[in-house]
Amino acid sequence: MVWQKGYKLQGGRYIIEKVLGEGGFGITYQAQHTLLKQWVVIKTPNESLKNDPEYPNYVKRFIQEGRKLAQLSQQPHPNIVRVTELFEDGKTYCLVMDFVPGESLFNFVHKRGALPELKAVEYIKQIGEALIFVHHQGLVHRDAHPGNIMVQKNGKAVLIDFGIAGEIMPHDGYFTSHHPANIAFAPYEQMGGNRQVTIDVYTLAASLYYAVTGKRPESSLDRKLYNKPLISPNKYVVGISDGLNRAILKGMNLEAENRPQSMREWLKLLPDVGNQVYQVSQKIEHQTIRTEKTVPVIVGVNNSPNVRVNRKNIPWFLLGAINLIYLITGVLLPANLVTLFLALFLASIPTRFYKWAIDNFMEITLERIFYYQAVIIVAVISNVYFYPKEKLEKYFSKLHTSLIMICTSYLGLFLGWLIYQIFPIFGNR
Repeated sequence: MVWQKGYKLQGGRYIIEKVLGEGGFGITYQAQHTLLKQWVVIKTPNESLKNDPEYPNYVKRFIQEGRKLAQLSQQPHPNIVRVTELFEDGKTYCLVMDFVPGESLFNFVHKRGALPELKAVEYIKQIGEALIFVHHQGLVHRDAHPGNIMVQKNGKAVLIDFGIAGEIMPHDGYFTSHHPANIAFAPYEQMGGNRQVTIDVYTLAASLYYAVTGKRPESSLDRKLYNKPLISPNKYVVGISDGLNRAILKGMNLEAENRPQSMREWLKLLPDVGNQVYQVSQKIEHQTIRTEKTVPVIVGVNNSPNVRVNRKNIPWFLLGAINLIYLITGVLLPANLVTLFLALFLASIPTRFYKWAIDNFMEITLERIFYYQAVIIVAVISNVYFYPKEKLEKYFSKLHTSLIMICTSYLGLFLGWLIYQIFPIFGNR
């Protein structure tokens, strides 16, 4: 039975708000801690499986894994959701976790389109560091797809919804990523109950594929069974760096033995984003975690003082060239528009018609014809707008890139118009 809104747990300590998700094994709820007035997430086994003779074993493993996750939370990792409590209410065990505000990476990309390369890598590296921490605790997440990666306004990425169901269910072909949309992010060997870290490598590489292309990758099952090809990310987005393209394809290699054999090994293949990643470095010795203090640098919000973008890579020269082109256009355009359009027409007809046009419409001089033909050239050159736009989208969102290009264009036109008004460059107007 699924709990409805208002259902109370532990004598009213927690009150169910709504169902967040329901899978083959577990149900996830959003609830309120009534004393602390805080939102939490509560996971429970799915009671619809009670008639399964193996259900008691499922619950036993649910408890064991819940304790492992709670122990993991004793040394909190900034990019992993924190487990706060494990309790039994009636005959149902409940695992309580922090509620992580933000938006899933899946929805973030779905609404805004493919992310700039640096931003996508920043998010994925944070989750990669979190998974390294998990792996050294003897756990494999098995479900690090974009729906389980929360991105926050401060640029932080958090891994949520531990693939606890995949750890608990027997090796009977159960797929942790039950939702059809998530199958695209899982390697085919996961269906056989494999718990190797290469599963997380594949899933995270597939998540990065989605982040930089806005497209779900071809599922590993279709690639394995029907020999369907995996389309390279750079086929969708031409501007993706070769290094990133290779790293994604390497991590998504169909066979586990051909992938990087550790998350750290795969992360080293990704382009360096310097100090932009919100990171926690770990030194692992004999399965003991020692967290080395580093100054976290939050990324992802362009107006944040903590954001550090490599300004040397931004196409300043091209932006300046565009501004100059629009400035020239702004100087030329205030002239008589009728004259302008007629000049475009006259530029394409034989000279013998010029006299007829002059006698009947207006005075045309050779100087003026060259002047308007220059306008045509400027209009053609303005097509360079699109090249720096692609470059800018590597460092800014599509919205911010569009605003930069619009402001650059209008600034140039305004300055050109201002020059035209101040200096009588073309004589009588």
